[in-house]
Amino acid sequence: MVANLPPATGFLAEIRQDGGRPLAPVFASLGRRATLRKRTGDQSLRTVLLHSGAPDGAHAHARGRTLVLAGELYNRAELLRLLPGRALPGSDAAVVLALFDLYDVHAFRLLNGRFAALVAAPGRAVLATDHAGSVPLYVSAAPGRVLAATEAKALRDAPGGRPVAARPVRGLPGTHQVPAGTVLDVDVATGTCGAHRTWAPSPARRTMPEEEAAGAVRRALERAVRVRAGEGTPLVVLSGGIDSSGVAALAARRAAGRIDTVSMGTEEAHEFAQARVVAAHIGSAHREVTIPAAELLRRLPHTVWAAECPDADIVEYLLPLTALYLRLGDPGRRVLTGYGADIPLGGMHREDRLPELDTAVCRDMDTFDGLNEMTPVLSAVGGHWSTHPYWDRDVLDLLVSLEAGLKRRHGRDKWVLRAALAGVLPHEVVVRPKLGVHEGSGTASSFTRLLTDAGVPGDRVRHAKALVVRELFDLVVAGGRHPDEVVTGAVVELVTARLASGTRPAPTRLP
Repeated sequence: MVANLPPATGFLAEIRQDGGRPLAPVFASLGRRATLRKRTGDQSLRTVLLHSGAPDGAHAHARGRTLVLAGELYNRAELLRLLPGRALPGSDAAVVLALFDLYDVHAFRLLNGRFAALVAAPGRAVLATDHAGSVPLYVSAAPGRVLAATEAKALRDAPGGRPVAARPVRGLPGTHQVPAGTVLDVDVATGTCGAHRTWAPSPARRTMPEEEAAGAVRRALERAVRVRAGEGTPLVVLSGGIDSSGVAALAARRAAGRIDTVSMGTEEAHEFAQARVVAAHIGSAHREVTIPAAELLRRLPHTVWAAECPDADIVEYLLPLTALYLRLGDPGRRVLTGYGADIPLGGMHREDRLPELDTAVCRDMDTFDGLNEMTPVLSAVGGHWSTHPYWDRDVLDLLVSLEAGLKRRHGRDKWVLRAALAGVLPHEVVVRPKLGVHEGSGTASSFTRLLTDAGVPGDRVRHAKALVVRELFDLVVAGGRHPDEVVTGAVVELVTARLASGTRPAPTRLP
C-alpha cells in the first residue's frame, strides 16, 4: 500500500435486485482495481475499488450492511470517542459503519473528511458526500437497481434512471450528482429516495475582536494542515500567494524534515520569484515546472475529463493544476494546496462596501456545489491524492461565519487570513495582492489568444470559452472519447465556425 494515500480514491458500485449486466469500470483516475462482491437478502453488491494497495481498508461489513468509502476522515480521534465499549475500528470505513449502526443517516453529520460513501443495507442504498462534496458522487437509480460512482463517466452506459433529489448530469440521462453535504437514502425495490442535508454554510455572521479572529483562523488552519499532511513528506503546490504560502509554512512547521514544494508556470507568465521567497523562508525542497503554453492548452480535454465540469471559468482555474499533476511523475504523492480560500473569504472580490462583499460570499457559497473544484480526480489522473486545508469542515465553518469586516479590513482583501499568518511568513508575502492561478500561470491569456488567433472577436471570447468547454464535456465525459484523442485546436475551429454560422457542428467531425 502507498501509505500516504487513502485505501481507496474512487469506486463504481452496483446494488441490484434485477440481475442486470455489470458496467465496465471507466475512470480518469489512476490506481489499482479490486472487485468486491457481497450478497444481502435479495440484492447483490458489486464494487470496483480504485485503491492504493490495501483495498480491505476501503470497505467494512457488519450486521448485514456493507460500507464502501473513497477518501479519508480528518476527525477520526473525536469520532472514536463516540464508540465507547466497542472494539476500536481499524479503518475509516469501519468507523463510519460503526457510527451508521448508532446514528443511521445522521452519522454523516458527524464526519469531517474528504470522501464519498455508499452503504448497502437490506432494501436500501445510502449514498453520502462530505460537507463540501469534494469527492464527487453520481447515482443512477431505477426499480431494482442503484448504480453509483465517483466519476460520472463510469455511469455513461447505465440504463436510464428515474429522477432523484439531485442535479442531473449533462448528456447522461438518468444520472445525477449527489449534492454536497447530502445523504440520499434510496429504496432499492422502487428506486425512490429521500434526501437529508448533513451540512450547509452558515448564514449567520460572528463578530470577534481582530486578535481573537486571527488566532482562531490560525489554530483551525494549523489543525487542518496537520491532519492532512500524512506520515510521509507532503508536497505543497506553491504560488507565493498568501493562501498556498500559509499551507506550506504550516506544513513545514509540523514536519520532521524538509517538505517538498512545487511551482508551475508557462513561458508567458509565472510566479517563480514569489514562490522562491517562501521556499527559502520555510526551507523546503523546491522545484519549478515550466509547461509551454501550447502543452497547457492541449491539456484542456484532460481537465474537463478529470473535473467533469462544463463551466469554463472553473475549468480555466483547474487547467494549470491538471497540467502540473500530469507532469509531476513519482505517483503516490500526497499533495496539499491553498486552493479554495477565496470562496469563503471573498478573495476574488474587491468590494470596500461590506454589504456587497458579504453578498458575494453568500453567492459563492451557494453556487460552489457541483463545480467539482476540489475533486481529487484532478491529481489522480497523475496517480496522486490532493487535499485542501481551506475546505476542512471546521476551517470552512469559521471562515464563512466571520463578519465581512474581518475579510476586508484596512484596505486589504482576506485581512483575517493575512493577520493569522503574519507571524509565519515574510511581510512581502503577507501583503502581496491576490492573483488567481489562471492569471499567474498565463492560462487565461493563453486560452484567450488561442481563440482570438482563430478569429473569435474579443467581445465574444468569454462566450467562446464556454462553448469550447461544453463541447469538450460532451466529447470526453458524455461521449466517451479519451482526451488523448481530442485535439483542442480542432474543437476551437468547430466553435469558431459555430459562432460564425449560428449552427452547432457535430462533434463526430473531430479528427
